Amino acid sequence: MTTSVNDHMPDLPFGPEDTPWQKTFSHLRVLGTIPRVSAPAGDPRESYPEVPELPYAKVQLPAGGLDADQYAQAESLFRDYVDRQTDNFIGYQINNDLSLEERLGHYLDRHLNNVGDPYQSGAFTTNSKIFERAVLDYFASLWNAKWPHRDDDPDSYWGYLLTMGSSEGNLYGLWNARDFLSGRLLKREVEPGTQAASNVVYTQAVRQEGQSPNAYHPVAFFSQDTHYSLTKAVRVLGIDTFHTVGSTRYPDENPLGPGTPWPTEVPSVGGMNGTGAIDVDKLAVLVRFFAAKGYPILVNLNYGSTFKGAYDDVATAARTVREICAEYGLDERRVHHGRGQDSTYDVRPGYWIHVDGALGAGYAPFLEMARDAGMLEEAPPVFDFRLPEVHSLTMSAHKWMGAPWPCGVFMTRTGLQMIPPRTAEYIGSSDTTFAGSRNGLSALVLWDHLARNSYDDQIRKAAHAQRMAGHVHERLLELEKELATDLWVARSPQALTVRFRRPDAEIVRKYSLSSETLNVDGEERPYVHLYTMNHVTEELVEELMEDLRRPGAF
Repeated sequence: MTTSVNDHMPDLPFGPEDTPWQKTFSHLRVLGTIPRVSAPAGDPRESYPEVPELPYAKVQLPAGGLDADQYAQAESLFRDYVDRQTDNFIGYQINNDLSLEERLGHYLDRHLNNVGDPYQSGAFTTNSKIFERAVLDYFASLWNAKWPHRDDDPDSYWGYLLTMGSSEGNLYGLWNARDFLSGRLLKREVEPGTQAASNVVYTQAVRQEGQSPNAYHPVAFFSQDTHYSLTKAVRVLGIDTFHTVGSTRYPDENPLGPGTPWPTEVPSVGGMNGTGAIDVDKLAVLVRFFAAKGYPILVNLNYGSTFKGAYDDVATAARTVREICAEYGLDERRVHHGRGQDSTYDVRPGYWIHVDGALGAGYAPFLEMARDAGMLEEAPPVFDFRLPEVHSLTMSAHKWMGAPWPCGVFMTRTGLQMIPPRTAEYIGSSDTTFAGSRNGLSALVLWDHLARNSYDDQIRKAAHAQRMAGHVHERLLELEKELATDLWVARSPQALTVRFRRPDAEIVRKYSLSSETLNVDGEERPYVHLYTMNHVTEELVEELMEDLRRPGAF
């Protein structure tokens, strides 16, 4: 006999028909048993942030599911909400100029999983790795790396498409850097098919007589304008920052101000009200302090910083780090794996330069081409594999190119790869990536964009975005004069973003404006910024100006 659980309705903190969840107990029949599910401890509508256009009760999921009318109503409300917010989207570095449904909609009903190494097809055959390789080759060429990838060529590039954005790329790059600087075995140092290759023990380097006790203790440096994912990455990976080591081991020796507390990050040029680029002179002072004590140096540089869109001078910073490391024998050092007659060693740098190009790496090469063609006067500084000191590079592909979900590119050199934690016979491929299972649709989306947009197209898009940023900057300065109010308008050199005083919450929500409070000369200033991505039109900019012009907007 089938028993209804309606008779066992638990006491609820709100009316029995208030939300679809309540219908769980009137709809559910499970072969005469009472389901082992928990009732809510409170009204979820009071627990979660409100989305006025889409009441939570419309989307909550009962065990019996939603009927056709309920489903249609919920989906329609969400569609209207997303379309409206997308039409006004201007606050983040996301390109919403997408038109994928007609060409790629077919693949939404197919499972595409690029699990494992991009250059090994693997046993999971419904993958898009052939498109992934084409996309990676495209960026290897664009970023002046040696391509195509070859396992037997340490100077060729290696990379993969990220399932997350550059946060994953930063995590993977720092993971590689940590193991590299800690002296663990490189992938090219282990013969395929050996025990070490099939189930690697992360062999720590053996410190030799005369080596610094800090020889395999990497220290990380990144600027105060660095994306917060770097802070997460060093915590997850157990990498010490210069602030941590300095504060605990050398509390009174801060070289930027002896006797003062160590800064948490490397200062940016001009501080919080500056351009957002790393202060290379101060980086040099900090790096020299730790290099002199034998610590390997791990530096993250930004190329299109999150809030100010700033470009670190990668070439100058990287050269400076290398030259300082050379003074202290950290430019090329022997890393030993064993003692006595059993000892083997390789020679590798004692520093690692990772470039977080989440935004800038996607379009800056085209700005350089636009400058060389006479379309622009200036372009951001060089950042890519033309610089021998650059070890790894990441980019968020959903930003400049655009994608329906976060994705990106990570790239390094084949000779710098570390050994994967273990082989993965189950998938028929080495799992050299971070995520394991990876979204195969990303490869198709990026391939689609690159196949339909020539270099000429990309150059025009990048130059237009650059000019639009200049236009917005001018319009905001004009508005500042009109309102006779200091709107704190600022734009870093060649950035696609303009920042200004935070307006009221209604405007912030309408345009999805990103907010950040900056300390300027002791004053806490609430800022927002906007990005002139390809979907941003002059009409949208003028609509924003009208909203900012109305009484009470600030």
